[in-house]
Amino acid sequence: MVGSAPRDPQGAALSAAEPIFRRDGDLVVPSGHTRGPWDPGAQHGGAPAALLAEAVREDGMHVARLTYEFLGPVPLLPLSVEARVVRPGRRFQLVEAELRCEGAAIVRLRAVRLRRSEVGSLDASADAEAVPGGGPDAASAGAFPFEASEDEGFHRTAMEIRFGAGTSYGRGPALAWFRFNRPLIDADPPSPLALVAAAADFGNGVSRVLDFERHLFVNTDLTIHLAREPVGEWVMLDARTRVEPHGAGLAASTLYDERGPIGLSAQSLFVAER
Repeated sequence: MVGSAPRDPQGAALSAAEPIFRRDGDLVVPSGHTRGPWDPGAQHGGAPAALLAEAVREDGMHVARLTYEFLGPVPLLPLSVEARVVRPGRRFQLVEAELRCEGAAIVRLRAVRLRRSEVGSLDASADAEAVPGGGPDAASAGAFPFEASEDEGFHRTAMEIRFGAGTSYGRGPALAWFRFNRPLIDADPPSPLALVAAAADFGNGVSRVLDFERHLFVNTDLTIHLAREPVGEWVMLDARTRVEPHGAGLAASTLYDERGPIGLSAQSLFVAER
């Protein structure tokens, strides 16, 4: 069910780059471009989120909700992807998918799919909304504060990240644009849905309120609601994080493409001192 996303001239360079995952029979093998910032042996959550998003896509259906549960760190080891429709229907479907490593489930996803059909009495332009901070051309790259090396990592070499309206990796709310730097699986360009899933998992990182060096603030889940898929190769998060003294927090983001808002995402956070 892996499909092709619309690309601009950058697409040729993207397809020639080393992929984030490679197929090996029934398994997918992660590259170093999946690595996250917390543990050199574990993936960034955006990489498996994008992988599972591809598994629940279906022609003629709109994926309206994605709910992920991260059952533990996702290792840089061969993985299997399993998906099944648990509530079939012509208008509404419920799909479950699992990412497994050596037989054990490590990420679970439940997705809601709705039939695509035109509603002629509705005018989509009536709810048009400007993108805060301008588009990606008005945004600039930021240096990731936790690592100084140029090693491979999902947040450095898999994704291009630009910050708008003077925000950055510093503390507080952020306007952050994301696009893929390379194919997701082999030479396949990532779908718009995979881009949303990959970007949404960055909400807690780009809008942090704690220091990376002193605290963990890792998301245990991710929920995405989409009114529509993004158009083009960029997705932006208008992200905000709140943490509480009892060791929990919440990161919430409004999702945009260059045309306007597309949905919402939220992450529950486990917070602790290192």
